[in-house]
Amino acid sequence: MTSTENQSETYVLGDRTVRRIGYGAMQLAGPGVFGPPKNRDAALAVLREAVERGVNHIDTSDFYGPHVTNQLIREALAPYGDDLVIVTKIGARRGENGSWLPALSPQELTQAVHDNLRNLGLDTLDVVNLRIMFDPHGPAEGSIEAPLSALAELQRQGLVRHIGLSNVTVSQVVEGRRIAKVVCVQNQYNLAHRRDEALIDNLAGDGIAYVPFFPLGGFNRLQSSILSDAAQRLGATPLQVALAWLLRRAPNLLLIPGTSSVAHLRENLAVAELDLPNDALDALNGIAPSSF
Repeated sequence: MTSTENQSETYVLGDRTVRRIGYGAMQLAGPGVFGPPKNRDAALAVLREAVERGVNHIDTSDFYGPHVTNQLIREALAPYGDDLVIVTKIGARRGENGSWLPALSPQELTQAVHDNLRNLGLDTLDVVNLRIMFDPHGPAEGSIEAPLSALAELQRQGLVRHIGLSNVTVSQVVEGRRIAKVVCVQNQYNLAHRRDEALIDNLAGDGIAYVPFFPLGGFNRLQSSILSDAAQRLGATPLQVALAWLLRRAPNLLLIPGTSSVAHLRENLAVAELDLPNDALDALNGIAPSSF
């Protein structure tokens, strides 16, 4: 992989074309993604700045808060521009203590879709990711036929335009694609966690987006040191370098870095102009993944 590969600024998401650097709204909620933001005006400002700077892919969920981020998005951005794609997630709910709990029954999924529609102020959701919660901390095997069939029924009713999958194994992606047309997969993937290497390339071959989250999640001390050294040489932050590596990893990767700071948002968007020379790429590619 050279510094000039996989640098297209856009990719398809369902029947839309979006910029590859989007925005993840999770951090707009309070600590632990629970409750209201510390500064509501700052949260609204970040959303407006993102769209003003060309972001047209926003990732959210009604279980962020809960309800908080979707309500902020509606307040900041409605009426929405024609090119804005809002992607949400269902399949989980929040306990009273902020815990993350499965919510995969047909009734819970139906309620979640209606909650997202109401709080975002939409008649149809652009893309809904079904987050599989067999294990809240990571993918776990098991059939997803029942919850995905329920979501596919909501799609047939016209409430959902496109379907994606999140927190899934490779076999669940295969199963899911037999049940419904899948337009994106959202899993943890970064320099240190590359379990989905083959999946990313297979999806790219079929024109399906892959949306990695936690770009700095799970690095050990040595991995962090290699990343920090590369960032220092390039005059960038470790997060910027990690995001730039993802952009160059494959053309179907869509990034959703989140922040509650306008200054940090601008740093994230500047990654599109960050060139990774071959020696930096070699050092980063040589980071030993934590697991496959």
